Amino acid sequence: QEELVESGGGLVQAGGSLRLSCAASGRTFSGRAMGWFRRAPGKEREFVAAINWSGDRTYYTDSVKGRFTISRDNTKNTEYLQMNNLKPEDTAVYYCAASRGIYSVNYYIRGSEYEYWGQGTQVTVSS
Repeated sequence: QEELVESGGGLVQAGGSLRLSCAASGRTFSGRAMGWFRRAPGKEREFVAAINWSGDRTYYTDSVKGRFTISRDNTKNTEYLQMNNLKPEDTAVYYCAASRGIYSVNYYIRGSEYEYWGQGTQVTVSS
């Protein structure tokens, strides 16, 4: 059974928008910080955004600040990534992740701090 399931990826023109969702089981979501990572072709996985378990603290990598918004709905065990003004360099497989720590005020930016990972959803931005 999948613990984290991403959806919402697709093909979009530069300047367009997409909204990614990550549906989780209660076990893998409750009390955990959540994050989004991505892996572009031929590149290492990189951090994109993170949110703490209560949703009042967020953090973004510099390249997406002002364009992407991470959020969560704890009543639905779902995390979101709203991506606006997409650029070709945003093309990648996007992964959601749930942290090892629970009920912390912190968010996390290192992959090693996450315990559960989704299978990924492809985002392709054409120029």
